[in-house]
Amino acid sequence: MELRSVTPRSPDVPARTPAGITGTTGAAGTTGAAGILLAVSLAALGALCVLQHIPMVDALVYRAEGAAVANGTDLYGFTVTQWQLPATYPPFAAILFVPTTWLPLGALKIAFAAGNAALLALLVHLSCRFARLPAAPALVLAATAVGLWLEPVFQTILFGQINLALACLVLWDLTRTDDAIGKGFALGVAAGVKLTPAIFVVYLLLTGRVRAGLTALASLTGTVLLGALVLPHASVDFWTRRLFETGRVGKAWIVDNQSLQGMLARVLHTPEPGPVWLAVAAGVAVAGLWAARRAAVVAGREPWGVLATAATGLLISPISWSHHWVWCVPVLAVLAAEGRWRAAGAVAVAFTARTLWLVPHDGALDLRIPWWQQPFASPYPLLGLALLVYAAAGPARAGRTPAPSLPRPAPARTRSGTTGPAAWLLAPPDGPEPRPPSDGTTGRDEAVRAGRVSAPGE
Repeated sequence: MELRSVTPRSPDVPARTPAGITGTTGAAGTTGAAGILLAVSLAALGALCVLQHIPMVDALVYRAEGAAVANGTDLYGFTVTQWQLPATYPPFAAILFVPTTWLPLGALKIAFAAGNAALLALLVHLSCRFARLPAAPALVLAATAVGLWLEPVFQTILFGQINLALACLVLWDLTRTDDAIGKGFALGVAAGVKLTPAIFVVYLLLTGRVRAGLTALASLTGTVLLGALVLPHASVDFWTRRLFETGRVGKAWIVDNQSLQGMLARVLHTPEPGPVWLAVAAGVAVAGLWAARRAAVVAGREPWGVLATAATGLLISPISWSHHWVWCVPVLAVLAAEGRWRAAGAVAVAFTARTLWLVPHDGALDLRIPWWQQPFASPYPLLGLALLVYAAAGPARAGRTPAPSLPRPAPARTRSGTTGPAAWLLAPPDGPEPRPPSDGTTGRDEAVRAGRVSAPGE
């Protein structure tokens, strides 16, 4: 951005091109290039889906759940697809899935694929706001094009999952100011669809956002009551029985499961880590929430508090399929905002390399993985634990008073009073000046090997 003087120009000084024209032209060109990159990325992903005959099995389960609600049949008594997948979400989610029955199967798959691509763009935008990065169109388009190939995002699209939708709901709600009307409502709805986001309610309460936490609890309770009103029998069945049948979701020891339980099962070579997992999960839950509170309240690093909470939930959940880790998108945004380019690159590589699908994992081989391959079989829980350590040990922001609130991004102002993205680069609105930057397979290509697919409930 050019700061022009108000002093009259001398006749001997050649006229300059207005600053806005060059900047606008350059920005338009960059945005156009990013748009082309996204189009190519989407085309490649679409071609891969067609060539691989991707079944989008989870979308089919959602459709069956909606049909069960519409037809009044047993919600938790059916199985669909050749892998005999059951329903595992609460009744409230099944009610929301009714519209999926209104589309032909082919149109439904296209809608899920296009919708998830759009949700990824929204998640990138929210992540920029979350990290206090300027969400320029070119940046959002380019990051979306690259983000499609992050393994959790890639799997979410190929299975027709709803992870991106839930992450957007949670992140949008948490990035609102504490005095925003209804803050916590969207979080409660997300937890009503899938229970794991409920850990963010605990985070709100621990960090002093009592009103938002209670709003989230009320919203979650409302989804339960709505499910009980519309589907009373299914609600009793789910909350008293199906909720505790983790075996319905899938086998906890397979490499698909990137939670602590899955990692411990493979390390100990047992399908039931039992008391060991319970003890470790309890310790990580306490340590993770402590790290989240310390990062947000004590150190004034609210983004790391939110990310530590997300990592804690993914780690302690009995099953966290690899596609649940779509929170890698805001992690990368926060690392980039802090100028930690090497760390961001390492995390991006870890979430793109698909090492969990490279280790032997056919049949029961998941339980016979040698010690030196264990890190490759469980990359996400290891990264999650590292994130908790960094959130707990990281320094407080320089010159910032710790506060339990994530402020809205505001335009930066230079000493000359200039605002805009260029000014943001010169004087960031939060913290010290930024430092300068120093195969498409899913591992389930064998028709999503029987018994090893991601179940819809998780």
